[in-house]
Amino acid sequence: MTKETGQVPSTNRVVVDNTNIRVQTKKLETIANCYAGHLVMRGTGDDDVLVTDAASKGYGWIGYEQTTKKYRPATLSTIYVINDQAAIVNGPGIVLMAEMGLYTAITKGQLLTSAASGYVTPGVAGTDDIVAIAEESVTTTTAKGRIMVRSRI
Repeated sequence: MTKETGQVPSTNRVVVDNTNIRVQTKKLETIANCYAGHLVMRGTGDDDVLVTDAASKGYGWIGYEQTTKKYRPATLSTIYVINDQAAIVNGPGIVLMAEMGLYTAITKGQLLTSAASGYVTPGVAGTDDIVAIAEESVTTTTAKGRIMVRSRI
């Protein structure tokens, strides 16, 4: 059996492969679920962002290592503060660590769409707005989890 080579999931950064990355700095309009790796949508103005809900279309991911140190939380699991100027990353093909909610099962190669709280969840082509493809299989049972994905946005 041959071991698969490629990207390795990261524990201390969001972006695993930054080929084709685009970074924008945006103001976090609220702190509700504003963690690194969460999917975001447009806020009140073009310079504001909120985490997505199940019905919205995400256009980027909250970055971590690209955020200016002044606004970067202490760890990946620390929430951003309201009005922080966070790096929002996107670009087709970038590989990053996204967040998935509790009781979610995702398999490698599965299409993903936005869910509540900026999480990703399995999606259906032609029905859902597909934001990423799973790069690994992960199942969460007792806590939210991180999953390596290839962005399509």
